[in-house]
Amino acid sequence: MGLTSNKVLALAVVVAVVFFAATVWLWPRLARGGWKAVVGRIGMLLVTQLALFASLGLAANKSFLFYGSWADLFGQEQELGVVVDHSAGSRDVQVVGTQALDVPGGGRPSVGGQIQKVVIAGEKSGIDSPAYVYLPPEYFQGRYAKATFPASVVLTGYPGTAENLLKGLKYPRTAYQQAKDKKMQPMILVMLRPTVAPPRDTECVDVPGGPQTETFFAEDLPKAISQTYRVGTQARNWGFMGNSTGGYCALKIVLHHPDRFAAGAGFSAYYKAADDVTTGDLFHGDKAAKNRADLLWSLDHTPPRNTSFLVTSSRQGEGNLKGTKEFIRKVKAPARVSSIMLDSGGHNFNTWNREIPPGLVWMAGRLSAR
Repeated sequence: MGLTSNKVLALAVVVAVVFFAATVWLWPRLARGGWKAVVGRIGMLLVTQLALFASLGLAANKSFLFYGSWADLFGQEQELGVVVDHSAGSRDVQVVGTQALDVPGGGRPSVGGQIQKVVIAGEKSGIDSPAYVYLPPEYFQGRYAKATFPASVVLTGYPGTAENLLKGLKYPRTAYQQAKDKKMQPMILVMLRPTVAPPRDTECVDVPGGPQTETFFAEDLPKAISQTYRVGTQARNWGFMGNSTGGYCALKIVLHHPDRFAAGAGFSAYYKAADDVTTGDLFHGDKAAKNRADLLWSLDHTPPRNTSFLVTSSRQGEGNLKGTKEFIRKVKAPARVSSIMLDSGGHNFNTWNREIPPGLVWMAGRLSAR
């Protein structure tokens, strides 16, 4: 009787129908005066409405897979995912604010690092986008004064906000703690949403006559950041990660731009560009461009390069399980693919917070500071 099972949904619907019928049947008897009849009417209405709301909630969850199990719904799924390998200052970045991490001594950048709110101006794409840049404590320490750092772009899903990456998904704090615990090397994070031309969902595509989103992420962003911060310009210095739409974008950009990114991680990613009212016409009849945006098609038609991919799903609760297994199967050497496969977990923050800590460690292990 799992949360997403047909039996639970059917039982909820039956219960709602029974309570509705009971309310109609008993209403004449409860229409009399007196406090008992009033309480009875109120009780029957409340119980019927709760049953209806439960049915609607279960139906919506089954359709959109927000939660994969009862434990996931009540926040009891806390076990971290396990990575499994499947081997065979620039004018383009303007800092508009800074903030400290909520960690002991976080008021000093050399102790807690720093989050800078910036605006990135895309030289080639013409896109300007706000973002947050997390700089680890080592970036401000004297012994690292001339050192470079690896960096990873981090994207939210659509239509999420970049603040979700700081608060709900806690990327900076997690990166800080993992590096402090010596589980990963210090890494710079460039955090923003994939919607760089709001409110349109461009799926990280260069839209003909529209936003050149892929160019922004693949060319403008790494160039601007490398010119502003101590980050190298080689593919081995750069990674890309994200959840949902952001995960699709991460895998897509790395797959098609191995000369700029060495590793991509997609948490609950899908593998084919969305096509709905939020995206509009992304390809304008260009079949080749549409095929290219299908990652499974691209893996079959693109020569494999020396890149690394991390994909995640859950055996119960995620809608991308089949696509994720297909993606793993299609990756060929010299490319490498790893996965995090949870027993249960829906398309939500609780699931991603179980995948992000090992995902960050995986990413930092695939990148080089030099």
